[in-house]
Amino acid sequence: MEKKSFCVCLLILFIAQTSFARQDDDSTLDFLIRNKGIYTQVKEQEISRIKHKKNTSLSKKQLYEINKQLYYEYKTFISDSAIFYAVENLRIAESLNDEKAKLETKLILAATYSVAGMFFEGLDLLKSINPKKLQPDLLVSYYDTYKLLYGYYSQNNIHTSSYLEKSASYRDSLLQVLDPQSTHYKIVFSEKLFDSNRLAEAKDILIALLNDTKEESHLKAVLAYALANIYKKEGNIEMQKKYYTISAISDIKNNIKENASLQALATVLYNTGDIERAYQCIKSSMEDAIFCNAHLRTFEISRIFPIIDKAYQDKALKQKNELKTFLILISILSFFLILAVVYVYGQMKKVSRIRAKLHNSNLMLNEVNGNIQETNDKLKVVNNQLSIVNSELTEANQIKEFYIGHFLDLCSTYINKLQKFQSSLNRKLMENKKEELFKMLRSNEMINNEVKELYDHFDHIFLHLYPNFIDDFNSLLLEEERFTLKPNELLNVELRIFALIRLGITDSSKISNFLHYSTNTIYSYRTRIRNKAAVPRQEFESMVMKIGSISL
Repeated sequence: MEKKSFCVCLLILFIAQTSFARQDDDSTLDFLIRNKGIYTQVKEQEISRIKHKKNTSLSKKQLYEINKQLYYEYKTFISDSAIFYAVENLRIAESLNDEKAKLETKLILAATYSVAGMFFEGLDLLKSINPKKLQPDLLVSYYDTYKLLYGYYSQNNIHTSSYLEKSASYRDSLLQVLDPQSTHYKIVFSEKLFDSNRLAEAKDILIALLNDTKEESHLKAVLAYALANIYKKEGNIEMQKKYYTISAISDIKNNIKENASLQALATVLYNTGDIERAYQCIKSSMEDAIFCNAHLRTFEISRIFPIIDKAYQDKALKQKNELKTFLILISILSFFLILAVVYVYGQMKKVSRIRAKLHNSNLMLNEVNGNIQETNDKLKVVNNQLSIVNSELTEANQIKEFYIGHFLDLCSTYINKLQKFQSSLNRKLMENKKEELFKMLRSNEMINNEVKELYDHFDHIFLHLYPNFIDDFNSLLLEEERFTLKPNELLNVELRIFALIRLGITDSSKISNFLHYSTNTIYSYRTRIRNKAAVPRQEFESMVMKIGSISL
């Protein structure tokens, strides 16, 4: 069963790896933070597989090698467990009286103590070792561990400069025993160049090493983190983010719980205003540090975590309040739309009653005309006038019906759209898809599309009622100032303003509300057009209101 579960995890990791090729580093990191438990499960199953070997009958030497494997698995995963197996190996080495194994284990244990924040224990172990008795490979570990211990200790100590000097001194000793062609030497030397502010040289070394590192290894994470620190010193924010992200990706893929890249990336993201991603990174970093029991890393994170967490909570509260306000506005708008529909329906009933009264009046007038012969000529004139008035009233009623029909259709359409939009918002809220919800709330695309559609409706209806409006309007202007519309353009802004005036809307504030311009802008347009008139300026707008005949 365990083997089957292990295979399933590997399959999931393979699918995830293939999807990373289609994502940028930011998306990849976000995905890994959400799914890092998969890598942790694979790591735990690998550790379980190694532990299973201890159930068989083993010699002390074999047990030592298995413990050593477990130590390296736990080294940057769970420091307490790494210390446990290192201590167990030290007892085995002492029982075997194996001097090299004792020295090797002491160095391993001292390095782990440093990571776990147990500096005095690590220092005691190192002081118990005589460097003159160490073989070349162990001498490298000896100087490297001293450098590591004083480097860590300097970060949480009032004598920082003194301990940094000691760390640098052991680093110089380490460079003396390392092979200058080795990767280890180049990394340590680039660190020395960094401290000396020879940033360009350090950068060249690290970039060359990183380019040669093809796999997602712990080495890649170390190199990318070092490069990011150089760009930090140079003040290059974007390159900091890039290489801290690369380092964090490699750390997660290799189950490095004792890491610094996520914490550093969170700080950069916070400083650049990306609060949500900063919170996710610092939260993940804190989880890793607690999981690993890395005391120093936990202490470092605890200094920045409350700041980012407060900023994140404040932002979330603000967005929640904005969402509530938006939903209230939608509800109010829906209420007013319903009132508008009721009002329009009442107006339609009123027009119908007036039409019936006019019809009855016409019948009565016809009856009077038949009974009074001596006034026939006068009545004919009156009838003609009434016929004209009736015709105009009929046309006016048709216009009202035409507009009312379109208005009801628009009201119905907008109510349906608002209901769909409100349902979409509720669904996103219920599904806790906050990022998609915030994106919908911040977008103006819906409003812009609806405004454009409203103007298209207005242009079509108006030109249907006044098909010669543009030509008649141009005839009131100087010849060189007449309007020529673009292809597929029914009305432009100026024509639309005077179309509203033709419909009796002369208040600039009402026109500005409809066209989404300021009142001053509408006033400027009206003044500028009057100045282009071929007729007296003071009569221009009254002549515009007389343009056209009603034709349906």
